[in-house]
Amino acid sequence: MVMYWGQNSYGAVGSQENLASYCTDSTNDIIVLSFLTTFFGEGNLPEINFASACSDGSYFDGTELLECPTIADDIVTCQANGKKIFLSLGGASGSYGFSNDSEAETFATTVWNLFGGGESDTRPFGDSVVDGFDLDIEGGSSTGYATFVTQLRTYMDEYAGTKQMYISGAPQCPMPDSFLTDAMTSSYFDFYFVQFYNNYCGVDQWTASATSDFNFDSWDTFAQTQSYNTDAKVYLGVPASDSAAGTGYVDIDTLTSIISQLQSTYSSFGGVMMWYVV
Repeated sequence: MVMYWGQNSYGAVGSQENLASYCTDSTNDIIVLSFLTTFFGEGNLPEINFASACSDGSYFDGTELLECPTIADDIVTCQANGKKIFLSLGGASGSYGFSNDSEAETFATTVWNLFGGGESDTRPFGDSVVDGFDLDIEGGSSTGYATFVTQLRTYMDEYAGTKQMYISGAPQCPMPDSFLTDAMTSSYFDFYFVQFYNNYCGVDQWTASATSDFNFDSWDTFAQTQSYNTDAKVYLGVPASDSAAGTGYVDIDTLTSIISQLQSTYSSFGGVMMWYVV
């Protein structure tokens, strides 16, 4: 089970609880911090936005990059409880993207030093090291993301003796994805958290018939035959409430039935991703 945290997407101001409060639930395996919204901000450093979280933080001098001591402590707590913590880059809005591969490669180094196993005086989560990075790219162009992932993977492989780390992508369900297909076919992703909502191919279009627009079958084929990592797992991304997305919500009984069918049919099925946590 994968859950995104950080955008207070239920919509009630103040309803988002601190990160650690979601790490006692035995059903959660991965929690994705969302989002790193700006790649090259003031001081040429990125910017992060976690809605009502990180209210105790301040900006590093000369930047708009937040220092988040409570989240830093919560990451340690969550990891001690066996949870994997990812940082998601992008989101539905923000200022992100690359002009060329060189820029992408440089940014991978920045991200590694700020949030991974590297070193920097401007680490938002202090000594805490996330377990992975997620690309939720919903705007701009596809330029540079394969290079970004490849360079980041180089650092992660060198760090593998310390801890295992992962890279995921969160494409929309229509194929090909406008922004990540090139990266997914040219660089190594571990997981695809496919957004089966807010689109014609969403989970709400599922039926038992072959005429359904729900296209998990296409993603299964992609993962096994076109993905750079043909062992990558595909996750069923769904909204966790009827207010978390415009379309795509299904009730728990329907979702349970769909999960059962996917588990028995598709070897690439990795689990469920849920958008919205409070």
